[in-house]
Amino acid sequence: MIRISESAQKHFCKLLADQPEGTNIRVFVVNPGMPNAECGVSYCPPDSVEPDDERLPFNGFDAVVDSGSAPFLEDAVIDFEEQELGSQLTLKAPNAKARKVADDAPLIDRVEYVIQAEINPQLANHGGHVLVTEITEDGKAVLQFGGGCNGCSMIDVTVKNGIEKELIERFPNEITGVRDVTEHERGEHSYY
Repeated sequence: MIRISESAQKHFCKLLADQPEGTNIRVFVVNPGMPNAECGVSYCPPDSVEPDDERLPFNGFDAVVDSGSAPFLEDAVIDFEEQELGSQLTLKAPNAKARKVADDAPLIDRVEYVIQAEINPQLANHGGHVLVTEITEDGKAVLQFGGGCNGCSMIDVTVKNGIEKELIERFPNEITGVRDVTEHERGEHSYY
C-alpha cells in the first residue's frame, strides 16, 4: 500500500527515538476522495491506535493507517531527501483525490477516476471542476463543468485539446469523444 524509502525510514526512526516508547507514525488523508484531499504524517502514540487501523511494519516502526484513508493511500510513496538548504519529507499519494478503481470496473467509474485524480486537480488551479454524467452508447463522455470553468473563454480548448484527447488516449476503443452539456454563462466566477 505505502512505500517508505530507506532514507525516510531512517528519518522516522530518528524522530521516534525522542518520543515515548511504542510511538509509531500515522499516515492519513484529510478529505479523502475529494479534490481538496491532503495527505499527512503524524506521531501515533499507542493509545491512539483504533481496532480497525491497519499496521504496516517497517524497519524500527509501524505506519498506522485508518480504514477511511487506506484505499486512498494505495501506491503512496514517502521519501526523505537531504539537500544543501535543508531536508524535505515528501508524501506522494496519486489516489488521494479519487479512490483507485479496478481495471475491469465499469467504464464510467474508470473515466470518473481519471477526471477526479488527474483532470480536476489541474482545473482547480483556475477554480474549476468537471464531472462525467454519463457515457453514451456511441462512446461519448458527457461532461458537466462548474466553478471557474463555467463561462471560461478557453473552455473549447480545454475540452477538445485537453480532456477529450486524454480520455481517448486512456480509453481507446471505448471513448470516442466528449460532449460538454454545461450552459456556459460568463460571470465573476469565470476564469479569464
